[in-house]
Amino acid sequence: MRRLAVATAQPYEVVVGAGAAGELSGLVPTDTERVAIVHAPAVTDRAEALAAELAHLQVLLIETPDGEQAKTPEFLAHCWSLLAQHGYTRSDLVLGVGGGATTDLAGFLAASWLRGVRFVTVPTTVLGMVDAAVGGKTGINLREGKNLVGAFHEPIGVLCDLDALATLPAAEIRSGLAEIVKCGFIADPDILDIVERDPAAAADPYDPVLAGLIERGIAVKAATVAGDLTERGPGGAIGREALNYGHTLGHAIERHERYGIRHGEAIAIGMVFVAELAHRAGRIDSRLLARHRRLLSSVGLPTTYRDDQFDQLMAGMRLDKKSRGSTLRFVVLDALARPSILAAPDETLLRSSYEAILE
Repeated sequence: MRRLAVATAQPYEVVVGAGAAGELSGLVPTDTERVAIVHAPAVTDRAEALAAELAHLQVLLIETPDGEQAKTPEFLAHCWSLLAQHGYTRSDLVLGVGGGATTDLAGFLAASWLRGVRFVTVPTTVLGMVDAAVGGKTGINLREGKNLVGAFHEPIGVLCDLDALATLPAAEIRSGLAEIVKCGFIADPDILDIVERDPAAAADPYDPVLAGLIERGIAVKAATVAGDLTERGPGGAIGREALNYGHTLGHAIERHERYGIRHGEAIAIGMVFVAELAHRAGRIDSRLLARHRRLLSSVGLPTTYRDDQFDQLMAGMRLDKKSRGSTLRFVVLDALARPSILAAPDETLLRSSYEAILE
């Protein structure tokens, strides 16, 4: 069992290992009377097993819709009503069990209920473990865009139980690898070397290579958010915004596809797009650009987009969280593991970069 510290103002641990969920009871504060377990449909059995561990408390099981369909104002309001009906107070706890969409919703539910109650996450996907469950970003989607409503609200603990990966579809593991590869490009190049040496092992839930990659991805995120929890860019540095590498176009694609594409697949396309953008802006060379395509393709992630919808995607990108006024801002690389911001690129540059990723 590995324990990774997230050293923010309210520090907590991320526990990584087979059977990590067994540590849940030790995380629940002694004054807790009620626990709401917000869980995805696919992990109902796991949620019920956790509820059995907390049988001495009043446990409310809240099953969400699948995926991003859970992250809506309507379902959030339904969850608020359930907490009200069952008398949840500020000393009670919300537990999120599932993938990134579930932990995003559970976190925002905890952040918004009575202006903030405690919560714990038990991510059950690679994506949830390395991205959504760590760092205190919570949120829901609107029809106009992804994660436009949210709050920074840190968990009191994260339990990454690697046993949960055994039942994941291969496509879900690949989707999570996109966020791990992102961490390699922005901060830890050893990740890229490990994936390139054995792409099959990197995508195998039974191989210790994947477990090591998950730990490395979590370590990158933990270190990044510890220095810039609320994405302010301390001292003019890029800070937490670096974690949005590939996400500006990626989120726009997700919305355009009505969330019919996996998050990691959209982010993989978004990373190739910003690599093309950085290359055309003279920031990275052709070898680093080619490495994006080669590495992402090696683990079965897409590097092109089928749909010539530049104008619609531009409208989505203008709603991105990194935008300032009417100024579009993209996380790009100046070199490997040297992320920076490219602000207000010319539209012809954006269009040519987009055309380079079309099938």
